[in-house]
Amino acid sequence: MTLELTACTYGYRRRRDPILRDFSYRVPNGLTVLLGPNGAGKSTFLKIAASVIRPSSGEVRLGELAAGTKEFRQAVAWMPQDIVSMPTLSAREYVAYVGWLKGMNRRDAWSKARRTLHRVGLDEQAGKKTCQLSGGQLRRVGVASALVHGSQVLLLDEPTAGMDPHQRRVFRDILASLTAEGVNVLLSTHDVADLAEEADHVTVLNSGRLLQDGTTAEFFAHTPSETVPGRAAEAAYTALLSQGARQAA
Repeated sequence: MTLELTACTYGYRRRRDPILRDFSYRVPNGLTVLLGPNGAGKSTFLKIAASVIRPSSGEVRLGELAAGTKEFRQAVAWMPQDIVSMPTLSAREYVAYVGWLKGMNRRDAWSKARRTLHRVGLDEQAGKKTCQLSGGQLRRVGVASALVHGSQVLLLDEPTAGMDPHQRRVFRDILASLTAEGVNVLLSTHDVADLAEEADHVTVLNSGRLLQDGTTAEFFAHTPSETVPGRAAEAAYTALLSQGARQAA
C-alpha cells in the first residue's frame, strides 16, 4: 500500500502563511531521503504523513486506510527529532510500552521489544534505564519503538543526529534490511551527504515546495561538472536550492 498526501495545507498560528499549501506527495518504495534547510517544512510534512497532526485541508491515506484510524497508526510509524527518555523505564520497557500503545497485547509487546532492540544492536543496553543511555543509543531505542509493531511505512525525522560514525553504519545496515523486507522508509536529514548515495530516492523540500522528487541518480544529475570529488551530494543540493530561489523570484 502507498502512503499518499493529497492537497494538504497546514499552518501554525505564529505564521501568517501556511508552511504547506496544497501539498501532494506519494512515498516511494524503498529508502527515500528528505532534504531541505531549516524551516522548509520537513518536520511538518512528516507529522502530517504520520497522522500526528491534521492538515486544515487535504487528505492522507495509506491505500484504503484513512489517517487517524487505529489501522493507519499501526501501519505507519513515526520517529520524532527528539527522543525523550523515561527515567523509570528500561530500554526494553520503553519499547514494549510503545508497542502496547499501538495496540499490541502486553506479552507480544514485551517479546517483540527484545527482538527489535537486538535488531538495532542494543542487546546489552536492554535492561538499562533510558536516562542512562547515550544520545545515539536513545535514538536507536526510538527506531526500535517505531519497528516494534510491524509497521509498513517508517517516517524518521533526523534519526542519525547524535550518532557517531560506527552507529551511523549500524543504522544504515538496519535500513538496508528493512527495505529489503518491503518496508518503505522516508528519512529527513540536515546532513546532505547522509545516506544520499545509498537511498533509492531523494526528495528536496524548500519553503513548503518540492524542488526535487525522483531517483538518487536524478538528484545527482544536478551536480555541476566542476564539482570537487566527494562533494557531489552537497553540490547537487546547493544547485537545486539556487534553482528554486531563481524560480521563486
